Amino acid sequence: MDIALRPPANLVSTRAPLYWTLAAIPGWLSLLAIEAALALFTDTVTMRLAVIAAAVTVVVASVHLAVMPQWRFRVHRWEVTDEVAYTQFGWLTQERRLAPLSRIQTVDTRRGAFSQLLGLADITITTASASGAIKIEALDQEVAEQTVAWLTERAQLSSADGT
Repeated sequence: MDIALRPPANLVSTRAPLYWTLAAIPGWLSLLAIEAALALFTDTVTMRLAVIAAAVTVVVASVHLAVMPQWRFRVHRWEVTDEVAYTQFGWLTQERRLAPLSRIQTVDTRRGAFSQLLGLADITITTASASGAIKIEALDQEVAEQTVAWLTERAQLSSADGT
């Protein structure tokens, strides 16, 4: 099976970077809110430290929000064939996962608030692997629905029991 020697063929949606950016913003805003509360409701020394921490947070968040989504978009790939579901994902740590279609137990889709806003969906392919499920993030909703239908059909045709 020469599929493992090359990256998967398909890119995620071109809206994925915006999705990853929107998904990261609440975490950064929460951290800034905590730092603002510390600045407002503590003594002068702690307030100064909280202001410095907030300034550092703004810089780090800005770099993160500028770099991470584009980097992830360059890395994230996926492919399904008659034999395997294959993904590549990550940004700081990158991983490739292959799952034989004969081992698939369930295929699920997920659409969170930001996904729905952007017309995206995530696919989770559960197998008997100890490494856990395979996830394909940020696909166009129509592509995700077609892929789930195709995978479900192929998994049902398999003679194996998915374990």
